[in-house]
Amino acid sequence: MIATVLLSIGIVFLAELGDKSQLMALTFALRYRWWVVLGGIATASAAVHLISVGVGHFLGAALPTRAIALVAAVTFLAVGLWTLREHFGSGDDDPKPKTPKAAGAPFFVVLSAFLLAELGDRTMFATAALATDYDWVGVWLGSTIGMVAADALAIAVGILVGKHLPEHAIGIGSGLLFLYFGSATLLGAATPALDGGAVAGFAALAPALAGAALLLTRMGRRTSPVRPHTVRHPGAPDPVAVPAAQAARPRPLPRSER
Repeated sequence: MIATVLLSIGIVFLAELGDKSQLMALTFALRYRWWVVLGGIATASAAVHLISVGVGHFLGAALPTRAIALVAAVTFLAVGLWTLREHFGSGDDDPKPKTPKAAGAPFFVVLSAFLLAELGDRTMFATAALATDYDWVGVWLGSTIGMVAADALAIAVGILVGKHLPEHAIGIGSGLLFLYFGSATLLGAATPALDGGAVAGFAALAPALAGAALLLTRMGRRTSPVRPHTVRHPGAPDPVAVPAAQAARPRPLPRSER
């Protein structure tokens, strides 16, 4: 059984290197606490790999992979738009007080995103293929450990990057990355004839357009004139109304005209 666990760890770990799940883990690590992200990934990995080893390679033919991909795409796009909405128009010049976030909501966001992303993924089929020839318990443990280890590397990178970037930039970058994930998943499910390069190129248009819109909006807000805010005590004259009243008051005639 130990050999099966080690074999599964090695295969899944290598399969996850450079996969979209690592990019998702890095993106979530930029936004949420690392232990919340790792817990959501571990739970989703255990559930997905338990399904794959339980049903075996027959599960791949029975899963509606296109429908799952469409739901995942909508989820990614929704998370991206919501993230951009939270940071839209904010910056260093107008800081807002930070409010603590509950750990429950981010955990379920990470859990649902990884469940949808990994259902029908190549890692799931590899786990199912291993379970047909080896002990399913060892394959399940090894595949879960391998995936969590690979994504833990991405989480560590996200933590290191997050220490050197402001929260505003992290939020904007996370939202744009999720727009890319959602667009790529949607294009892959809707147009299976496109190759990977074409899907990546077309999917990059969504975050590029969103980033350009954010930049133009930010520049427009900076160039617009801002009226200074003045505090007026009760009973004090309005500083705008005083010059107007003085201009409307009749001026005395000179002595030569009297």
